[in-house]
Amino acid sequence: MSKAVNNMNMGVVEPQQRIKNLSHCGNLIDVDKNMKVSRYYRAGTEILRMANVYLNEGDHENAFILYMRYMTLFIEKIRQHPDYGSVKAEVKAINKTIKDEIMPTTEKLRNKLLAQYQREYEQFLANKEAERMREQERERQLQMANKKASTASSIPSLIPANLHVQMDPSSQPTAPDLSLLDQVVYPNDFPTGTNRNNLPNSGLLLPMAAEAGAADKIANSSSKPAFDRSRKPQFNRTDSLLAGSLRCVNVPGDTMDVFLKLAHANTSNNIETCGVLAGHLAHNELYITHIIAPQQQGTPDSCNTMHEEQIFDVQDQMQLITLGWIHTHPSQTAFLSSVDLHTHCSYQMMMPEAIAIVCAPKYNTTGFFLLTPQYGLDYIAQCRQSGFHPHPNDPPLFMDAQHIKIDAQTKIKVIDLRR
Repeated sequence: MSKAVNNMNMGVVEPQQRIKNLSHCGNLIDVDKNMKVSRYYRAGTEILRMANVYLNEGDHENAFILYMRYMTLFIEKIRQHPDYGSVKAEVKAINKTIKDEIMPTTEKLRNKLLAQYQREYEQFLANKEAERMREQERERQLQMANKKASTASSIPSLIPANLHVQMDPSSQPTAPDLSLLDQVVYPNDFPTGTNRNNLPNSGLLLPMAAEAGAADKIANSSSKPAFDRSRKPQFNRTDSLLAGSLRCVNVPGDTMDVFLKLAHANTSNNIETCGVLAGHLAHNELYITHIIAPQQQGTPDSCNTMHEEQIFDVQDQMQLITLGWIHTHPSQTAFLSSVDLHTHCSYQMMMPEAIAIVCAPKYNTTGFFLLTPQYGLDYIAQCRQSGFHPHPNDPPLFMDAQHIKIDAQTKIKVIDLRR
């Protein structure tokens, strides 16, 4: 068996393979030809923004993954979009940024991570070898103690061999020689505490009990591994983008109340209102900080945004990333309609953690949704129908978001571009 395969069986990933795994994760981005090409350029801006946050926080793994994702998108994948030729100016600027800034930064990160992984790998192997040596020593001591105990147990009696009954010539029994009995130490005669030094120096105290006790002590100590497993390198971080889990999205506790007040006029006229949820990344968690209400056109069951470039300008000025959207159902319950599913698909394809908040004031309910990652997202991305149309309900296309946390201590900010 090769060394690499053997180490994989031990749950250890060698340094070069760990770098390959990160690079592969960075390549996991696709381009949907039916989505506006401008969406991908917007997504690229936000990928780069998050990568810089990770870099500044010292999270080199996640920074490396996002820089790789950015380069994969704009060096390779974006060329597959039918509207690629219409954005030549943007492509030229991005290619210059990749060449001058992102590629050198990514290469430095790669070298730094490789050195870190090599140190962790060598330390792990050293710890394993030390554990093996300690285990061998424990086994050797245990065998020696057991051997001594076994030898001692073969002695038939604690009674001295010369302790016997003297028989007179007439074969009548007489009293034994009591002076010999004074040389025998019985269990109850063992001194305790500071009196242990007062044992009689008779040579008749046999080592059997002492050796048996030593064997028990070694046996008991061998059940407690001396190897500190907390020192094992964290090859599979749960907070890494490599793990594939969704990062937590923190939602200010007053978000829904503030938005319902903003939408009150439309709700009174049975018209939907929508807004973009924006915020920032910090310590591998996402924080919604703003609702951006764009210019829009609403109906009783739909809402379309207008002049998206205004939203982007605000986000660039405040260094905000898109974390989802929020809208009302003035007369319906909280769910995602077929149109809502397609709207949210564009958000979730750019940001896997993106959420859709649906406020249903008539029923005083709120829903926090996302497309099911294993089915709904791909299904809706492949659906070419527009407007309201039926979708199958089994398997489910959307689900309640489990990766959100309502923070009652923070307040939402509103930027209303409708004015």
